[in-house]
Amino acid sequence: MKEIEMKVKGEIKRLTNQTFKFDERVRDGWFSAVYFLKTREIVKKYHEDKIVTMQFFQKNHAVLCGTDEVIALLKTFADRPDDLEIHSLKDGDKISPFETVLTITGRYQDFGYLEGIIDGILARRTSVATNVYNVVKAAGVSGVQKQVIFMGDRDDHYITQAGDGYAAFIGGATAQATHAMNEWWGKKGMGTMPHALIQMFEGDIVASTKAYQETFPEDDLVALVDYNNDAITDSLKVARAFGKELKGVRVDTSRTMIDQYFLRNQHLLGTFDPRGVNAELIFALRKALDDEGFQHVKIVVSGGFTESRIREFEEQGVPVDTYGIGSSLLKITTGFTGDNVMIDGKHAAKAGRRYRPNPRLEKVE
Repeated sequence: MKEIEMKVKGEIKRLTNQTFKFDERVRDGWFSAVYFLKTREIVKKYHEDKIVTMQFFQKNHAVLCGTDEVIALLKTFADRPDDLEIHSLKDGDKISPFETVLTITGRYQDFGYLEGIIDGILARRTSVATNVYNVVKAAGVSGVQKQVIFMGDRDDHYITQAGDGYAAFIGGATAQATHAMNEWWGKKGMGTMPHALIQMFEGDIVASTKAYQETFPEDDLVALVDYNNDAITDSLKVARAFGKELKGVRVDTSRTMIDQYFLRNQHLLGTFDPRGVNAELIFALRKALDDEGFQHVKIVVSGGFTESRIREFEEQGVPVDTYGIGSSLLKITTGFTGDNVMIDGKHAAKAGRRYRPNPRLEKVE
């Protein structure tokens, strides 16, 4: 059983290294800034018995993520981890600027070298979770919540997928592109066809969709319809060919292209940007499908979507059912800072920083 399932059932409170599978070189300081490693050696020599409290915060309104991972990191790599006193918020908590999200109290040499790694975990996970949360929120502006698919596999190094996928799950994404993105939260990747499949059938959208259906009959049938840059024509082709079996069409027109629909209807041009997946194209696609009785066919859009672009679509009532999003969700928008704010129970922080108790913190057993 996946740990996330045990957590949902209340059998465990936090995910552990059984989920995260840390690189053992963390223990050797391989991923820590060298000055932390040097400080550890100096403290061992001169102040080995001092107890410090390290406090972590950030400066935005955000959705916190990465706390389970950080606690597992400490439990795995800190010296004498059972001697540490840890207080933390939880993954998914909404946090405010400068709010303390985590405190660690113990001997500096037991955990201090992990400070930068902790900052990085919290920064990436919280950024992705917050970005996804904001996109999901934007995708519900019309009053109907639209599905968001996390499609960030091609926008960063593959090794980030499991953690980013978990953060996207915390942020509210209900479907993700790869199995790795789903690893920590126990689902499988989802997707239909890339342009490469249609290319193998020489641009024949019906033939490629039929091959997909025959090979994966258990999947919902969703056809990619922009390969020939004629999304409405190709959508109608597959709708006529598959009828009720066709569940949706996906439009992924490049932002540098103008769909042939507008080249055939140039009288529509002049008041909007006709490139890429634009509102007018989707309105026209929905009307064309509905006029031929294909109201059941849903519309999926992808290709350069951001929170602001989705919000614009939703405010205009563009008939999109699902948004596929990648690169905009992976930007680091939230940075964390760790500070030693107390020594032996007394305030001791650098100028401009101070101990900020937070009653929302939960003691980690």
